[in-house]
Amino acid sequence: MKVKLIAVGTKMPRWVEQGYQEYAKRLPREFSLELIEIPPGNRGKNADIERAIRKEGELMMAKIQPSDHVVALEVLGNPWSTEQLAEQAERWQMSGQDVALLVGGPEGLAHECKQRANQQWSLSPLTLPHPMVRILLSEQIYRAWSVIQGHPYHR
Repeated sequence: MKVKLIAVGTKMPRWVEQGYQEYAKRLPREFSLELIEIPPGNRGKNADIERAIRKEGELMMAKIQPSDHVVALEVLGNPWSTEQLAEQAERWQMSGQDVALLVGGPEGLAHECKQRANQQWSLSPLTLPHPMVRILLSEQIYRAWSVIQGHPYHR
């Protein structure tokens, strides 16, 4: 199974790239994590924010395969404990599908991305900086894998 983290935003600070890679590299090939960055839409002065979100959504949708199990990261989604995430990951593995995790821009995901999602997951009711979300997701995916494997990382 491949997990694709499809996230709006490019040119992240070095600490974000290092944090993400620290956990992504620990995962085995059969449970790999791949980051796909989507360029953010124009949010300058007098920008059409709805248009920017639509463009981001189009780019995200182009990275999703019809067979992918899609999980939208949404504040109002279902909160999962680590153990619940591990259960979800086991179900994803058993389905034989790849998984696409969608992280929107500052204003969230495009409507079509939410509609395509098979599940909606909330990391926290807190507003999190998008760079931090990449690190949190990679760590939690690694932690879920470690729970499934009975690896001592998760205690």
